[in-house]
Amino acid sequence: MRKHTKRRLVSEINIVPYVDVMLVLLVIFMVTAPLLTQGVQVHLPQAKAEPLPQDQKPPIVVSVDASGHLFLDQSKESIQPGDLAIKVAASIQVDPTRSVLVRGDKNVDYGKVMNAMVLLKRAGVSKVGLMTEHTEE
Repeated sequence: MRKHTKRRLVSEINIVPYVDVMLVLLVIFMVTAPLLTQGVQVHLPQAKAEPLPQDQKPPIVVSVDASGHLFLDQSKESIQPGDLAIKVAASIQVDPTRSVLVRGDKNVDYGKVMNAMVLLKRAGVSKVGLMTEHTEE
């Protein structure tokens, strides 16, 4: 005959696995945070301008570095002008309301920034904005 004994349930929570997961996530975020910068390093000129409203979609950003190379959005690899025009034209066809901004390094020749803007106009962009760093003057 079997004896029926009531087993008491253990109500303790083992938190060691949760701490392990938390530490792994912390390490992952510490390693990836420096990689989340916006594409190539560009020193923007300073201007007293109002920032864009945050309620709109993220813009397409074309960067021109100090040596005149073109970059699209957060890419760290330069892109050829023809490829840039094709990719921007495709993005604009998908969403015509999306804005396009040019991040021109303050040390780059003005003509290279203008060439990027002309390239964007030929790709079908109706409005092109210029990015600057905000100054308090």
